[in-house]
Amino acid sequence: MFIRKRTFDILNQMVDDALSGQFRESNYDESELSKLEVKWKRFLASSKLSSDKVREERDKVRELVSDISHQTKTPLANIMLYSQLLKERPLADEEKTLVDEIVLQSEKLEELITFLIKTSRLETGTFHMMRQQQELMELVEESEKLIDGKCRIKDIRLNRAITNGYIKARFDFKWTQEAFLNILDNAVKYAPQGSVVTIGMSETESFARLSVRDEGMGIPEEEIPLIFKRFYRGRQVGREEGVGIGLYLARQIVEEQGGYIRVKSKTGRGSCFEICLPKV
Repeated sequence: MFIRKRTFDILNQMVDDALSGQFRESNYDESELSKLEVKWKRFLASSKLSSDKVREERDKVRELVSDISHQTKTPLANIMLYSQLLKERPLADEEKTLVDEIVLQSEKLEELITFLIKTSRLETGTFHMMRQQQELMELVEESEKLIDGKCRIKDIRLNRAITNGYIKARFDFKWTQEAFLNILDNAVKYAPQGSVVTIGMSETESFARLSVRDEGMGIPEEEIPLIFKRFYRGRQVGREEGVGIGLYLARQIVEEQGGYIRVKSKTGRGSCFEICLPKV
């Protein structure tokens, strides 16, 4: 019994030393454990090498995305500037159409690059979310202001179905607003002209919930598991503007904070997206 306990004590100490980064093979002189010591040392060396490689690859991706962003910013800005200058000149109808298309594609490319930078920061862990206890109503109000212009263009009315405006959650304001705006923007984009987009707020014991309900075309049941994939575009929305990364980014942001997004939709009867954020 004493020998068994001694063995377990040594094994326990080996694990503790490994976790603290202080494992040394010479620290253990029990002959019965010599083979295990060697294997354990090899395992730790392999794990460290793998961890270092992952970190190195992550740094390379971050550096690559940063370089792409920096190198494309100036030429893209120039393309958009020259396009605007062309639009101010007298042009034939066909030429105006071509210039408008250049502007549209340039804006789409700018949006794509911005999203790629944000997703890269999320996936490589190169940012720190400043989560704090705060009310959701401020996030709703600020987001409504930012989406108001698009609502006016399509004559869409934002409706608040909120009975309790003092619900709190623990979240990063900037990043969570990014997620909420992506969902709100989708609702406005795919909602019919002159329809209503409803924003709701509720809570459970553990989560605070923000919902966005539209009166649009809805999402086929078989597509619901796919809509949060990067670059996925539904069959019914292929002609609409967008790069298919907004919902992917929204889910990444919410899940990074311990929350989740739920979708309820039926074809021809609109969709409802719910962002659920932890209260603590």
